[in-house]
Amino acid sequence: MKTILLLTLSNTFMNLAWYGHLKFKSQPLWIVILASWGIALFEYIFQVPANRIGSNEWSVPQLKVLQECITLVVFSVVAYALFRTPIKWNIGVSYALIVGAVYFAFKF
Repeated sequence: MKTILLLTLSNTFMNLAWYGHLKFKSQPLWIVILASWGIALFEYIFQVPANRIGSNEWSVPQLKVLQECITLVVFSVVAYALFRTPIKWNIGVSYALIVGAVYFAFKF
């Protein structure tokens, strides 16, 4: 559970670094790059221990599949909160297929 919490925190910072700057299109590019790098530092502060801890329980491919699933959930929340972007049916199906990948990665 600690791994999942840390990966969720990491992905929150990652999504803010990757997409948050789109709310500030009038700012110079160099400023938003520096701000994104500063935010990304916190991504790594949570991501590195998450993978260290998680690797005691799961394989590296399992960690990656889990991280991708968490990324999609966090991205969906960030995209809606910042940009009011709803999830359309085709994106929902895509997400469900990725959740299926997590199931298969951990089940067998």
